[in-house]
Amino acid sequence: MTETTTSSRARPAAVILTPAAEERIAELMAKAPEDAIGVKLSTPRRGCSGLAYSVDYVSEETKFDEKIETPGGIFYIDGASVLYLVGSTMDWQEDDFTAGFVFENPNAKGACGCGESFMV
Repeated sequence: MTETTTSSRARPAAVILTPAAEERIAELMAKAPEDAIGVKLSTPRRGCSGLAYSVDYVSEETKFDEKIETPGGIFYIDGASVLYLVGSTMDWQEDDFTAGFVFENPNAKGACGCGESFMV
């Protein structure tokens, strides 16, 4: 009888995090609520274009969420949102007037004028 072995190959993360985004995740986890195990990116239906980016603390793992381990903490991607986010880059940008996560999403076909939401 011949045994077949399958090798598992690491697949790339759905979202690429820049060093600035990883640093911000570390800052968030340093001041996270006691029950937080990481931060999670999701794309709830919101805004004039349909979908928005939302980053929140998460207190438990969900079965189909993507899990990315960063130096500062665990970053989750909502399983239902992965399809809309594959190939995206997430960055943290700050200037004198604003601070926030910024996304380069190759799946987005358009965005609203204020940049609050996007469509696929």
